[in-house]
Amino acid sequence: MRGVTVALGKTLAKHLGVPFEPVGYPNPAALVQSFGRGEWDIAFLAFDPARARDVDFSPSYMVVDNTYLVPPDSKVESVEAVDRPGLKVAVPERSAPDLFLSRNLKAAQIVRVPGGANAAIEVLRSGRADAYAENAHMLSLYSDNLPGSRVLQGRYTVIQHAIATPRGRPAAAEFLQTFVEESKRDGTVRDAIAQAGLRRTDVAPAAATK
Repeated sequence: MRGVTVALGKTLAKHLGVPFEPVGYPNPAALVQSFGRGEWDIAFLAFDPARARDVDFSPSYMVVDNTYLVPPDSKVESVEAVDRPGLKVAVPERSAPDLFLSRNLKAAQIVRVPGGANAAIEVLRSGRADAYAENAHMLSLYSDNLPGSRVLQGRYTVIQHAIATPRGRPAAAEFLQTFVEESKRDGTVRDAIAQAGLRRTDVAPAAATK
C-alpha cells in the first residue's frame, strides 16, 4: 500500500508513538461495511453526510475533483451534458460518487459496479454505461487503459477526504482535528500529494474555527 493515506497514517502513528498497522479494503463498499466491527482505529475515506451518521470525521485534509470518464466515440462533451434522460452513469458501489450522484442526478440512470480499473473499463467498453464517475486522478489512470476514452474537464463536485474514527471516541476525534490542521499548515499533506503524483487534487482549506 502507498499514497497519501499511507504517508499520513505513518506520520500519525509516529506522533502517537505506536506502530503503523495498515488495514486494507478492496473497495469503498467493503470499508463502509466494516463500520462498527472494531477492525480499525482510524479510517481514511471521503466525507459524506450519510457516512457521518456512523463515524466521526476530522476536518478534510485534501480535496479532489470528481468528474466522468467517457468511452471512445462518446458524444458527451461536458459534465453538465451527462445528466440527461437515456444516459447511464456507472459508479463504484457505496463510494462517494455513488452517494453524491444518487442525491443529485435528476435524469441519468445510475449503474453500480464493484469499483476499480477493471470494472470501470468493462462497464464502458461493454456499453452498459455511457460514463463512469470517479475522482479525476483515478479516471486519468483508467483512461490510459481504454484508448480513445476521455476524462471530462470540469467537475460535478469536489470530494473532501478526511479521517474517520468510530463513534464514541471524543479524545481521538479531537486529536485528529489538531493533527489534520497541523498537517495542512506544515506541508505534510502537500508533500504527500506531490509524492503520490495525484492530479486535480489539492490540500483542503483550513477548517473554520468555532
